[in-house]
Amino acid sequence: MNQASKSFALHGLVAALLVLLYWVLPEYHSGNLARILVLAIYAMGYNLLFGYTGLLSLGHALFFAAGMYGLSLSLHWLDVSVVPAMLIAIAASIAISVCIGYLALRTTGVAFMIVTLMFAQAGYLTALYLGEYTRGDEGIVLKQADRVLFNIDLTQPDTRYFFALLIFTLCFFAIAYLVNSGFGRALVAIRENEERARMLGYNVQRLKLLAIITSGTLSGLSGACYALLFGYAGATFASVQYSIFPLLWVLLGGAGTTIGPLLGCAFMFYLIDLSSQFTTAYMLIAGICLVLLTLFAPHGLAGVIRKRFLPWLP
Repeated sequence: MNQASKSFALHGLVAALLVLLYWVLPEYHSGNLARILVLAIYAMGYNLLFGYTGLLSLGHALFFAAGMYGLSLSLHWLDVSVVPAMLIAIAASIAISVCIGYLALRTTGVAFMIVTLMFAQAGYLTALYLGEYTRGDEGIVLKQADRVLFNIDLTQPDTRYFFALLIFTLCFFAIAYLVNSGFGRALVAIRENEERARMLGYNVQRLKLLAIITSGTLSGLSGACYALLFGYAGATFASVQYSIFPLLWVLLGGAGTTIGPLLGCAFMFYLIDLSSQFTTAYMLIAGICLVLLTLFAPHGLAGVIRKRFLPWLP
């Protein structure tokens, strides 16, 4: 088997394992996994930009919130069905990604990071300012009747899990294909040496813009699915902390790996969940564990797997 075949076989094995976990784990954990799968899509979008292209963004909460509000506002105020609302959410994510990418790419390095942070903060303040429609921090609670897709009630634990798994699997394989394509390899070339990539004839600005659009669209899709499956959209999801979370998930799981976002998201979710059962200072315990993992596994969990067991891991 060549490297591409091994990669897709591994991704298929992960998807099959996630199907199996639903039947063997208690309902509490399957509910957690549904949430992890949706957030892992968000982390995958961030990883495409940071892990593969080398662009550090602190504004991805804006894309996540664009998808979340695109779907929620459509369902709540326009009284449309799920499919048109999802299309509106994706269109909003693409439009914002194009605008932010076009403006932010006028800067580089730390300036790029600060500009994306400023745009995200502007989005958060806008959500608060338009509280008459967005309900601000209180948020929009979607009715159960609105969360039905092709007569399938997505509020039920089983349908919610398998819908999250379906969307995750599609994105998972899409990312696997993308990073093994010429486009993905060009992004890695930009990450490793931008000037050399430019000398080889790559249109670096165009490729970066496409990376931002793809990353923002995946993040927006995650936000829309989160609102649909869990019935809530609030301004908190547009705040700075939701721009920091995907960075932590990617660093913990392994930047520049396709499986890293899932591992990092699951690790951090259960680390906080388990710590909170023993103490109210659970974030301190989580912080200590994160520091230790960063010190002893600087390339993340998937980086350790790649180094010791699977050197072909994409």
